[in-house]
Amino acid sequence: MSNDRIEKLEETAAHLSKLVDDLNEVVTRQDSEIAKLTTQVTMLMRREAAREAESPGSVMIGDERPPHY
Repeated sequence: MSNDRIEKLEETAAHLSKLVDDLNEVVTRQDSEIAKLTTQVTMLMRREAAREAESPGSVMIGDERPPHY
């Protein structure tokens, strides 16, 4: 193998290694954000369930027909 070819392969490997590191950082941030969002959704679901339990006779807004019907 020629030196130029080896040098090009090493350069490509270095770029790919940097790309993998960058992508790993993105995935790590996304994992953290997903965990936060999951916690928030769980909290909102509990809050909504508690609100619904306090007024069992009320109709959920999502189940109501819009006023123009």
